[in-house]
Amino acid sequence: MALSKPTYLYHLKNLTKSYFHHRPPPSFISLRFLSFATPEEAAAERRKRKRRLRIEPPLSSLRHQSPPPQQTQRPTHQNPNAPKLPESVSVLTGNRLNLHNRILKLIRENDLEEAALLTRHSIYSNCRPTIFTCNSVMAAQLRQSRYSDLLSLHRFITQAGVAANIVTHNLLINAYMDCRKTDTALEHYKQLINDAPFNPSPTTYRILIKGLVDSTKVDRAMELKDEMLSKGFNPDPIVYSYLMSGQAKNENADGIFKLYEELKEKMGGFVADGVVYGPLVKGYFLRGMEEEAMQCYEETVGENSKIKMSAVAFNLVLDGLSRNGKFDEALRLFDRMMNAHNPPKSLTVNLGSFNVMVDGYCAQGRFHDAIEVFNNMGVKRCSPDTLSYNNLIEQLCNNGLLGEGEELYKGMGEKGVNPDEFTFVLLMDTCFKENRPDDAAAYYKTMIESKLRPNLAVYNKLVDGLVKVGKVDEAKGFFDMMVGKLRMNDESYKFMMKALFDIGKHDEVLSIVGRIYRDDPTDFTTELQDFVKEELRKEGRDEDVVKLMEDIDREKAEAVAREAEAAEKAKASARAAISSLIPSKLFGNKEKEEELPAASENAAEATSVSAVQAEKEESVGEITSMSTDSAGMGLDEEVVQGGNMTEAEDGASEQVTA
Repeated sequence: MALSKPTYLYHLKNLTKSYFHHRPPPSFISLRFLSFATPEEAAAERRKRKRRLRIEPPLSSLRHQSPPPQQTQRPTHQNPNAPKLPESVSVLTGNRLNLHNRILKLIRENDLEEAALLTRHSIYSNCRPTIFTCNSVMAAQLRQSRYSDLLSLHRFITQAGVAANIVTHNLLINAYMDCRKTDTALEHYKQLINDAPFNPSPTTYRILIKGLVDSTKVDRAMELKDEMLSKGFNPDPIVYSYLMSGQAKNENADGIFKLYEELKEKMGGFVADGVVYGPLVKGYFLRGMEEEAMQCYEETVGENSKIKMSAVAFNLVLDGLSRNGKFDEALRLFDRMMNAHNPPKSLTVNLGSFNVMVDGYCAQGRFHDAIEVFNNMGVKRCSPDTLSYNNLIEQLCNNGLLGEGEELYKGMGEKGVNPDEFTFVLLMDTCFKENRPDDAAAYYKTMIESKLRPNLAVYNKLVDGLVKVGKVDEAKGFFDMMVGKLRMNDESYKFMMKALFDIGKHDEVLSIVGRIYRDDPTDFTTELQDFVKEELRKEGRDEDVVKLMEDIDREKAEAVAREAEAAEKAKASARAAISSLIPSKLFGNKEKEEELPAASENAAEATSVSAVQAEKEESVGEITSMSTDSAGMGLDEEVVQGGNMTEAEDGASEQVTA
């Protein structure tokens, strides 16, 4: 039987209702139990997800989030005096990363001058170097003791607006400390505390305290340690190690043990870092407790020791043994360190280890063994620096082994190490002691050619050594070389003049006086004048100085008069040129047009541009008034404005304005 359409729809509707009515609802709880063992775990997961969303919101929510109303009302302006925040490491990408790697390659090739020059040139280019690139160059300069270059580069990037980070400040403080300018370093530290938008790091305090200890300012270092702890920093065993070593230099055993007990209490009763046990061994030796010192040594480096020993910690123990009559034990420990050294897994030897052994061998008088140990650094991939070379060269020169010291000096270039001023001074002094003045002068000349900067004391040593062996002419040559590079005092001038007076070269002394008086009359002090007059009086020539000074004063006065006359002549020529030019412009006088070439020649002879400009300013009022009068007389407007100028007038005007 066929159903009508309304009946069919009615039955279909009833069937749908009955289906959904009898269908069981989905069990969400049972599905949840398939993912988590307990409801508590599910709740913990929800809380964890919510915390993660609060800390790291999804990018979609940030991308579609509308700005808050207060940001759209009024733009906020930053304080221009606020310190600039340094860049993050995320900016070191693309071309800036390529520039960074290129500069690092120059540093590895030991071409620091080119690296610094490239950094300077890139500052104002499209690819500006990051502060990390600048820090890499300054760190390389610090390693090679190029303090003046470091300070110059730091000043340059500061003026260029490159914001410094904490590494930059640490490098600068380290440079000041190495130069024994502790007051300047502390002043920079105060500036860092007050003005920088970040706090100092533990490395900052390590640099400061080590520098103060090396400068025998242990009390100030102790105050800085207390300040570090008051700022919330954790007790640093390395800082305590520096302080304990400073107390050991002052032979203050009680201070060593007091610092150790303080650190032990703050660390919970046990110090796991081995850097403090080397100074502790020295403290026992200072108290005469040799048995306790060796017991501490065994507990520190024994097989069952729980103390963490680094290369620095081993070096401190090694130094404590070698300096207190236990050099044989130090040799056994050094052999053990060499065998255990397996980079990068185990680092037990560094440059300091070899320096300690070199000092120990030299103290025993075994200099050839010290040279052998020094040359074996490359076996453990250690490279000597300038300080290491200077240390060994000094000990060899002080013990009559100049030849061995010179061999080490010649090998510095092969290792890529540059000698500094101290290296050349050591060799120069020893050459004078060995009666080799020519070699001493050659070392000084090499120092100058290497673009190093010897001070006045080094120059005085050289001149004194040459004069003592009768080489006054050679001394005079170095005087002429250095007189423009050094700020000499009266004693330096007197010494050179006295040497020349003694060999009868009075005219050369007068030439020196003339050079001094011409360059800066204040350098030729009254004391120096009296000295020269007294020496010349012995030859009856005491009036020569007075006559020389009068001649120089007259020459200077004549030179000033000539300059004033030339300026006045230039001013008059410019005035004549302008006055001859103005009527031809205003009135179109042909007779004046014929005189214009002569006027232009006079203008070309004028040598002072400022005089021409002054005359042009003086004639502005005259031109204005004459233009007004010409307009009142009914003259052509184009003539008044100078619109119908001839070619001669154009040429004259170009020469005047030039």
